[in-house]
Amino acid sequence: MRLPIRSLVSSWRLGKSSPADIVRRGLSGGTMRLVQFCRHSEEGTVRVGVQLDAGQGVVDLRGFDSSLPNTMREFLQTGDRGMEQARRALSSGQCVVSLSELRLLPPVTAPEKVVCVGMNYRDHCLEQNAPIPKEPIIFSKFPSAVTGPYDDITLPEESKEVDWEVELAFVIGRKGKHIKEKEALSYVAGFTVANDVSARDWQMHRNGKQWLLGKTFDSFCPLGPALVTTAALKDPHNLAIRCRVNGDTVQDSNTNQMIFKTEQLVAWVSQFVTLCPGDVFLTGTPPGVGVFRNPPVFLKKGDVVECEIDEIGLIRNTVI
Repeated sequence: MRLPIRSLVSSWRLGKSSPADIVRRGLSGGTMRLVQFCRHSEEGTVRVGVQLDAGQGVVDLRGFDSSLPNTMREFLQTGDRGMEQARRALSSGQCVVSLSELRLLPPVTAPEKVVCVGMNYRDHCLEQNAPIPKEPIIFSKFPSAVTGPYDDITLPEESKEVDWEVELAFVIGRKGKHIKEKEALSYVAGFTVANDVSARDWQMHRNGKQWLLGKTFDSFCPLGPALVTTAALKDPHNLAIRCRVNGDTVQDSNTNQMIFKTEQLVAWVSQFVTLCPGDVFLTGTPPGVGVFRNPPVFLKKGDVVECEIDEIGLIRNTVI
């Protein structure tokens, strides 16, 4: 369903952004909320879009320009050309798909790398009486752990201690190696919300206490709802960040507690590996995780986990 931009005026009259506001945001240096989605009528077919204000739908970029690719990884590889076409699509008011017609996918699917950072919040270190790291603690998840912003988290039979971790995530926009800190943000396409779901028994007691297996069960990396381009955020390192389980707030902090900021993480990791468009970084979690509660609390079937970061959005996942 394609809606002309004039059909959005009724939403504006209800107090939401006007069409002119939407266009201005789309034209202001790449300030956009990029999403991946599939139509209910085309399940399995991935499309890239630009998310309008809440409830106003998504602009289908490939519908506007058939030369644009289907996936976010490929879209990011088009660089400035793709972003310019996205701005044109947004300003045209064409190819708007209503939310009732689509399902939001993770902003990036099948990333080459999912890079995670441990112990990266000062208040989280204090929570467990741990020293502040002098260098970033890096681990990873397999790409198969990535799931959508509203998809289910599956409890594995192999673990009885599954925990939540709200995190600020960012996505690499262009290829680089040995990136300098002062240039690092130019390699970041944007920011999103993640839940670093963790099987604490496997992370802390099994498999030689290596973290990988406890972090990378299928569905253990909900991501979304949108990739908010870097230009849209005044300061990604000063955002309220919180997690709720069944409506109760369990984590409530600010990204200003991060020990190693985005620029430092990009520079550090790029010493070891080449960063590529679509690579996802999870930047650590604040205090309030279940394992350090007294007594410890772990996720169970039926729980609803909401992870939220101001200016970026909210993901909501049911535990099954």
